[in-house]
Parts: sequence; C-alpha cells; structure tokens
Amino acid sequence: MREKEIGDDNGVVLVTGGTGFIASWMIMRLLQRGYTVRTTIRPRSDPVGIRDGNRDVGFLTNLPGASQNLRIFTADLNEPDSFEPAIDGCTGVFHVAHPMDWTGEDPEEVVVQRSIRGTLGILRACLKSRTVRRVIYTSSAAAVMFSGDGKDMADESSWSDVLLFRNSYMAAKTRTERSAIEFAEENGLDLVTVNPSIVVGPFLCPSVPSSVQMAMTMILGNHAQYGILRRANMVHVDDIASAHIFLLNHPDAKGRYICSSDQVSLEELSDFLAVKYPNFRIPTREDLKDVGGHEVCRLSSKKLLSCGFEYKYGLDEMFDDAVRSYRERGLL
Repeated sequence: MREKEIGDDNGVVLVTGGTGFIASWMIMRLLQRGYTVRTTIRPRSDPVGIRDGNRDVGFLTNLPGASQNLRIFTADLNEPDSFEPAIDGCTGVFHVAHPMDWTGEDPEEVVVQRSIRGTLGILRACLKSRTVRRVIYTSSAAAVMFSGDGKDMADESSWSDVLLFRNSYMAAKTRTERSAIEFAEENGLDLVTVNPSIVVGPFLCPSVPSSVQMAMTMILGNHAQYGILRRANMVHVDDIASAHIFLLNHPDAKGRYICSSDQVSLEELSDFLAVKYPNFRIPTREDLKDVGGHEVCRLSSKKLLSCGFEYKYGLDEMFDDAVRSYRERGLL
C-alpha cells in the first residue's frame, strides 16, 4: 500500500499548461499513479492559435487512463479567474504553464507582468477553493544561476540578478517566483517551487520543446546555439515529473528545490556525442575552440536529494530518448 498522498483525499490534482513538454509528461505519470487529473489548455480563440489554440490534444486524451481520469479545461493566464473551475475541488495544483512571447517583440516588463499576474491569480483561486493543500510552481534554474556573485556552485539561496543580466524569460521566472513566494507567505498558502535546469528527453507533445532543441544543437548542427551550452546543467524530463510529484506529497517540503542531475561542458558534450552517435556529424573540440558564450555556474540538488529523492537518468538516457522522439517524428 502506498503512502498517503495529498491527492488521496479525493485524488484530484490540476496541471496547468497541459500541452507543454513537462506538463504533458507529468499528466502521464500522474495517471499511471491513479490520480484523477485535470489540466488546462488555452482557448481556441487564443491569438497565438497558430501555435497552440487549434491544436490536437489527442496525445493527452489517448494516454492510458485518460478516458476515465483526465478532464481538460480551457483557461487563459491573461484571465486568471478562468482557472477557478479547474482548481475548485482539487487538493494539489501543479502550476507549470508560463506565458510565452512567441514573437519576441513584447517589452520585458510586459512579459514579466503577464507572468506575475497570471500566477498570482491562480494562487488566489487556490486559496478561494479551500480544498487545495499544496501548490507546486515550476520556476526555472534561470531564476538561480545568474546572481553575478561569482560563485561556482548555486543553491536555493541564490537568486538571479534581473538588472545585471537582461533577458525577459529569466526576469519573468525570477520575479514571478519571488512574487509567488511572497504571496504564499502573506496568505498562509503551502507553496513549493521547483527550479529545473535544461530539460531533455522524450516528448509527448507534437512540437519539439525548446529545451530539447537546445540540448540537441550539436546533433542538429545549429551553430548559432553552441554558445548556450558552454557549460550546461541538464535533467531528464521523467526525473522532473517525478520530482514534482514527490514534492507534492513530501510532508516536510518547503521553499525552493533545484532539480538538475548533470553538468557538462560544450567540449565534454562533443566528446560524449561523438562516441555515442558516430553516424552524426558532431563538431570536434577543434571546431568549437572559438565558440563564445556564458559559462554558467553548477547547480546543487543537495536539498532535493536530502529529502530522499533519487535521479533515475543520466546523459545517456536524456539523449537516447530525445533522439528517439526526433526519429519517431521523422526529424532525424
């Protein structure tokens, strides 16, 4: 008999942004564990419908157990009240959705405020429900790594400096996580945040996740992105999904948790991929000698591991699973 979990009182949990990479994987794992799952997707009238509004959600509805235990709601982060029907009656909420600036034309402050407004609206709905016992917010290692303090290793005490490093995604994740934590403390809401590094592995969603595309850049020959991987922290998507569920149910979980299992330099990744995939044209160390980019600090998962969580996957599985997903879609 498994240990009593937050979802066990009535077995209902919500995953926001269900068509996304991490969220869809979490839905699959939650269904496998017997949860009744709700998820939200953007309405079809969403102005970014070319990317998401008119999508086929069959990859979710066809998951084992979905016909009985998955219910899909429409909700829009620009209208936080729209999440209330999906949240009402849930005991656990995974807030994974993040508003994306598909065009890259929105000013940073617009992107940040959209993220904060949507997240705080969801947290208010969780309080209003009187049934939600814990919220897990998916932040990012981008909210940790860019503190500018010169440390080689970052832990949960580290916060990115949004004035020193100008990037709208990093600013949105950092300021939204800070705002969410402050709101939760002021209102007595049980909130845990997760800070994943670059998430790699197989994907259920039809489009290639940006993090997987980033990790695969040397296999794909995307020279312009090599610098992003000067020194990269990575984690398998299944480990991320498991960490979220683990933290939902851990009785002593509190605060922030970095989730990152491996770090590799661009040169080390080149050596690794060249041996593993000899049929691909992987750039050599000599090819990479002039690649610039920011060498990010290492990430410590000590806090998560000390709770009893264990990573199941390493670089081998991350890339084997990602390559398989690419091949299944005819992309390699």
